[in-house]
Amino acid sequence: MNISTIVTTVHCSCSPKIFIYCVRTQSLHGPSPVTTFGPKACMLKNPKAVMHIQDPASQRLTWNKPPKSVLVIKKIQDVSLLQPFKELCIFLTEQKQMLVYVERKVLEDPAIANDDSFVAVKKKFCTFREDFDDISNRVDFIICLGGDGTLLYASSLFQESVPPVMAFHLGSLGFLTPFNFDTYQTQVTQVIEGNAAIVLRSRLSVRVVKERREKGRAKDRKLILSNGDAEPARRAMQYQVLNEVVVDRGPSSYLSNVDLFLDGHLITTVQGDGVIVSTPTGSTAYAVAAGASMIHPNVPAIMITPICPHSLSFRPIVVPAGVELKVMLSREARNNAWVSFDGRKRQEIGQGDSITITTSCFPVPSICFRDPVNDWFESLAQCLHWNVRKKQGYMSSEEEEVEEP
Repeated sequence: MNISTIVTTVHCSCSPKIFIYCVRTQSLHGPSPVTTFGPKACMLKNPKAVMHIQDPASQRLTWNKPPKSVLVIKKIQDVSLLQPFKELCIFLTEQKQMLVYVERKVLEDPAIANDDSFVAVKKKFCTFREDFDDISNRVDFIICLGGDGTLLYASSLFQESVPPVMAFHLGSLGFLTPFNFDTYQTQVTQVIEGNAAIVLRSRLSVRVVKERREKGRAKDRKLILSNGDAEPARRAMQYQVLNEVVVDRGPSSYLSNVDLFLDGHLITTVQGDGVIVSTPTGSTAYAVAAGASMIHPNVPAIMITPICPHSLSFRPIVVPAGVELKVMLSREARNNAWVSFDGRKRQEIGQGDSITITTSCFPVPSICFRDPVNDWFESLAQCLHWNVRKKQGYMSSEEEEVEEP
């Protein structure tokens, strides 16, 4: 499926109104990713690109205007990050004259709140609260201090265009965080100057539609509010997911029993502990632990991985990024299922509820240390120890003759 935009102008007695419709059309490659990231960043156009196909190794960051604001995300309650956080913020505010956004709960940490030497810097910060304040059009780029979870959290803050993300490896695994903090001043300066490679990490656009189950009104099509208006019996929630959508059996001792549809056709019923629907970025997270293959972030695909399936032949599969997946509880299910999005917003799924998953047109532009290919294989080797073994010893010609029958 692809997404094309239709703009319609309707004239009325007051003033013309413009309506924008997004229409999904059949495609194997999925929607074309947005290539403007936040208020000022975009992808540098490659004049050598053939038929508008961008070589992943040549994707580079550029700025329409010099960046002036930066969001600094720090792992909460990690004492080891306090000093790097302070150093970075002082560097950004005093040397680079940047406007720094910080989440309010970060500054509520006693180690920061009670630090008198940091008071002058804190006064220059702009603070926000998750789920309350919209910073989508205020931040030019993002710096993450911590592990892979900080990048996932940064993604969750932006439901549409995401500013470029620079992630420093200060956590436990660091598969998605290629930068070392030792040389942060040089590396941050290069990003501000627009000298950086980027990889577009695709996200999943997830729509959860749930039946309202108020007591005594389960059969009603609509609910009557106190003001007399009618409220639909179904409610929908939208999420942007960087790693994976996980549907599992939750606390129940029974197998999960969910139906999986692809473009409206039932392709299988998942009977087991659950199913993982992941992006290529998420293929190296929960999915690989469940036996899936690892997919480079630039590959347009969605991976479907069963969790402990009660079938020897149920193997992980990769489907095109353009398809639409839907997960629903089977009629024969003995229990409800549970769903989570990048490990957050966990909720129960019952009969009549549905989870629709497509590739989003709003990727996460992740800034590379070198380039998308080298960074990925470096992470495979350093973090997951991919194909690590002792090399086979050399055999001389004399030994070969002895080995022959």
